Amino acid sequence: MNAPTTYFEHGTAAERWARAGLFFDAKEYATAARILETLAGEAPEQLAPRLLLARAYYHSAQLSRAEHELRAILERWPVEDYAQLMLGRTLERLGRATEARPYLRMAAAMAGEFPE
Repeated sequence: MNAPTTYFEHGTAAERWARAGLFFDAKEYATAARILETLAGEAPEQLAPRLLLARAYYHSAQLSRAEHELRAILERWPVEDYAQLMLGRTLERLGRATEARPYLRMAAAMAGEFPE
């Protein structure tokens, strides 16, 4: 039986953020994603909830959702190196290594890792 949705929606944004973090840390990624979806929707201009949402999707094997969220993040914050890396890793897990390569290279370059 699924927990009532109202539990996840209960509390202030700060309380829900803390709750999502607890679920994420406990490796309950799908539950964390359910909480973060609402938070990210309420404050799309904030990077942290959206990035944690993408990570929760990735770790719960919701790879298409992770890809969608990461592309939206990079559209708004193109210099977010961790999102570049995550999108590359997500595409690799989806079996799209060729498409992943530019994102992984960009992430490496942004981190100062240049091939010799």
